[in-house]
Amino acid sequence: MTKFPALKPKHVIRVLEQVGFIFIRQKGSHRIFVKDDVGITVPVHNKDLKPGTLRSIIKASGLTDKDFINLL
Repeated sequence: MTKFPALKPKHVIRVLEQVGFIFIRQKGSHRIFVKDDVGITVPVHNKDLKPGTLRSIIKASGLTDKDFINLL
């Protein structure tokens, strides 16, 4: 299992947009991104994402841990 650096939501959003996810809407502090039929919700709070949340976002995006880190 890869040890991830502490990441802010803006860094995760940047990677998602690089791989083709499009911002669709926002509800409260959660932004929803879509690519094909895959939807990913990113909580946008003023703090680092929790490791479990980050891992879930990476898994849903279809990227490997290594690919995700290389895109940062």
